[in-house]
Amino acid sequence: MERKYYIDNLRWLAILLLFPFHAAQIWSGGEYSGFYIWSHTNTVLYVFSTFVYPWYMTFLFTIAGMSCKYSLLKRTNKQFVVERIKKIVIPFFFGLFALVPIMTYTAEVFFNGYTGTYWQQYELFFTKKTDLTGYHGGFTPAHLWFLLYLFVISLTALFIVRLQKKYLPKFRVGSLSYYFIILLFVPEWFCQYVLNIGGKSVGQFMILFLFGYYILSEESILQNLQKYRFVSLAICILSGSLYTYLYCFENIRNIWITGLYIFFGWMTIIMLLGIGQSKLNFHNRVSIYLTQASFSVYILHMPILVVAGFFALKLPTGVAGQFLLIVLISINATFLIYEIVKRIPVLRFFLGMPKPKV
Repeated sequence: MERKYYIDNLRWLAILLLFPFHAAQIWSGGEYSGFYIWSHTNTVLYVFSTFVYPWYMTFLFTIAGMSCKYSLLKRTNKQFVVERIKKIVIPFFFGLFALVPIMTYTAEVFFNGYTGTYWQQYELFFTKKTDLTGYHGGFTPAHLWFLLYLFVISLTALFIVRLQKKYLPKFRVGSLSYYFIILLFVPEWFCQYVLNIGGKSVGQFMILFLFGYYILSEESILQNLQKYRFVSLAICILSGSLYTYLYCFENIRNIWITGLYIFFGWMTIIMLLGIGQSKLNFHNRVSIYLTQASFSVYILHMPILVVAGFFALKLPTGVAGQFLLIVLISINATFLIYEIVKRIPVLRFFLGMPKPKV
């Protein structure tokens, strides 16, 4: 099967969006709404982060499901599992012990006036009672929750696929109308309440992974999404604007706003896949480099951004200046560290990087 470069490009573009999105969290919501450092609520950055949040991680799980379909065409089940352990499990535990404490230490100092050493903070990291966010210190998987969920969902999906191939070997979705695809937000909405841990639903991400595997990997369906990409874009803008307004300015929190949240997120996913096919199905030296770097950048970026934010907030440059400084410093520092790490075999192993080609 010909490689779908637009999926690679959409993935690394989404990873790059992490930098402004997480920097905006410093000025979003309130002090207890969730981040390792916080200044005050800035309307523009609050609106930006609210607009991105409904589709960001759901999109990554959806294209992970699509990638799983293509991966299993070239790998045995055993090869798939071993690859996931090397690429997901080992980096998860490395990041949990080596990277996450940097963020919780920063939060302890920022919010709690912690004066102990960094190494002494490890005792707090493992013993302090916490809500598992770590936003004010204490144990947390932090952004690495994505890796944990992805591993569990990947193995569960593999089990489902094996059962399907054994008992329904000829099963395939085939063609679906564009409007039926839109209505798939309804089962996602119901699944959002399944194993929802701190606002991160295993059920929701699981069904999106399976949608990616069984539905959005079908060529006829992808062509449909490309055909109606501008319709998707219009619906996405309208639903996203309505959701963001109701959430940020009317402070509405109920089951219907959750439904709108799911609908907007799903429409953005199918919009991105439709537009991606027509505009992003290419590869060059830059896109290949960013494709290779994106997973490691995801793991590395957060502690760097949090530390950059901690010091940037002390500068009298205003919100815009601080925000831009955090984004630029964290991007450059993350890629610099990535370049160093990939040249050190043991660190390359712990971050799940493949061996360099000779």
